[in-house]
Amino acid sequence: MISTYSIVACDLEAGEWGVAVQSKFLAVGAVVPAAEPDVGAIATQAWANLAYRPDGMGLLHEGYAAEDVVRTLVGADEGRGHRQLGVVDGLGRAATYTGSECLEWAGGTTGPGYAAQGNILVSAATVEALATTFEDSAGRPFAERLLASLAAAEAAGGDRRGRQSAALYVVRKDGGYGGTSDVAADLRVDDHPQPIEELERIYRLHDLLFGHTPE
Repeated sequence: MISTYSIVACDLEAGEWGVAVQSKFLAVGAVVPAAEPDVGAIATQAWANLAYRPDGMGLLHEGYAAEDVVRTLVGADEGRGHRQLGVVDGLGRAATYTGSECLEWAGGTTGPGYAAQGNILVSAATVEALATTFEDSAGRPFAERLLASLAAAEAAGGDRRGRQSAALYVVRKDGGYGGTSDVAADLRVDDHPQPIEELERIYRLHDLLFGHTPE
């Protein structure tokens, strides 16, 4: 069981999609996120169904809206009661799903360009902080908004079992190393007593080495 909170989001103006996630689970970044530029992003968690990632991205490629992706994936899944899922599509439409058998507190919310969700949380305040921080940070670099949302969620209570790993996954067309990849950031902290702080440290290094150089 992945006790987790995540935000799946996009910045349409910047052409970026991504996922930020924290969990009391080893190497959460290897399980939860998937994203492609101009297509969408997905987070699968709780009793995660890893097939949601390729299957969901396939549906997004076919032009399914986020709500239709969620409906299709969970509708075909006999284990849907244990699943949690967030989706943002290529147009910024968002949807979230929490199965009836996910452990409390569990739930999610959506807004323009994002879906925020979590399970085994201290309270709803964790998800509310994800959403509010993302909305209030409009205009900042996309990756920084995702990281700020994680930090705010942790400060609001976070995962009631504690913390262990965190990840940031951001895609942008030709935005990766040398312009030969769409993966602008794929940063993971697999096992650490303060995973969000460590992820922020690694991101600062990543931005220094691979970010945009001023003219």
